[in-house]
Amino acid sequence: MPQIKGPAIFLAQFMGDAAPFNNLPNITAWAKSLGYLGAQLPSWDGRVMDVRKAAESKAYCDELQGQCNGLAITELSCHLQGQLVAVHPAYDELFDAFADPSVRGNSKARAEWAVEQMKLVIRASANLGLSAVPTFSGALLWPTVYPWPQRPAGLVEEGFAELARRWKPILDFADQHGQDLCYEIHPGEDLHDGLSFERFRAATGNHSRVCINYDPSHYILQCLDYIEHIDIYGEFIKAFHVKDAEYRPSGRAGVYGGYADWKQRPGRFRSLGDGQVDFKQVFTRLTAVGYSSWAVLEWECCYKDAAQGAAEGAPFIASMLIETPAKAFDDFAGAASDAERNRRILGITQSAGAVIK
Repeated sequence: MPQIKGPAIFLAQFMGDAAPFNNLPNITAWAKSLGYLGAQLPSWDGRVMDVRKAAESKAYCDELQGQCNGLAITELSCHLQGQLVAVHPAYDELFDAFADPSVRGNSKARAEWAVEQMKLVIRASANLGLSAVPTFSGALLWPTVYPWPQRPAGLVEEGFAELARRWKPILDFADQHGQDLCYEIHPGEDLHDGLSFERFRAATGNHSRVCINYDPSHYILQCLDYIEHIDIYGEFIKAFHVKDAEYRPSGRAGVYGGYADWKQRPGRFRSLGDGQVDFKQVFTRLTAVGYSSWAVLEWECCYKDAAQGAAEGAPFIASMLIETPAKAFDDFAGAASDAERNRRILGITQSAGAVIK
């Protein structure tokens, strides 16, 4: 059996008000018909679930699983709630749409609501028998990501100290419920690359529940080595979004995009197989570092229709899954272990060893 599980699909981008995308039974039946074995649920979408009920009732969680047409619930995504744990005032109005109407226009109340939501998701995930919670970190420092004007001394340290202060109680709560918080490394978040992830871990006292939701598309758009990232941070990767992207700079625009729309900017998300991510290497390195959870399609593409992207996604992911070997490929040429023989091969004798003090 493959070490990495899949294919699975993140339902957020496919939800709608018309069948088959309007509720959990309908959309999971559709996903199953395409070959998916699991589904990541957007915890904020009432068409999918009531997160408060899921936090309070294991029976309700059993009902949710029963509505999935045999698909496993892989994780509960809480990206929108996590985003609101830390919002710079410059983004208050833009991010208010993610919050309950009762707390919009009140940044303090909105942050308190986000923390409560995170705790509900953590409890719901535990009630479902899951252990990884994909989320965003939010951002206090993002407006200063490019150091002009020059950042004042201590600003970065203060920003991460405050981010950690907001997240530490949530991380402790997650630990009490056996849940890893898997921060998606993503531009727009204060955790947007490896160095910022390390800063956050250090600020939380290297909290054991600070983990990663790995998505190579966000590294392509930053020109970051997404393969080496796995080798460096593999022990922290507890969730995996399978999403493609391409970066094609020109004489007119580069990483920052020139405020162009998605079709015109150099960096674009693409349907699986249409971008530049080397998924053979991604799946190989994830297998090598021991990742054994789900490979979840997150579909975003400005050129291809969602239905086509979803239909192509399941067989694409299935083709990347690696069955780990039961024995080494060169076992046929091996020999049984023999300590004395090994010493002879190395030229080690009792007399030679005796002169070494």
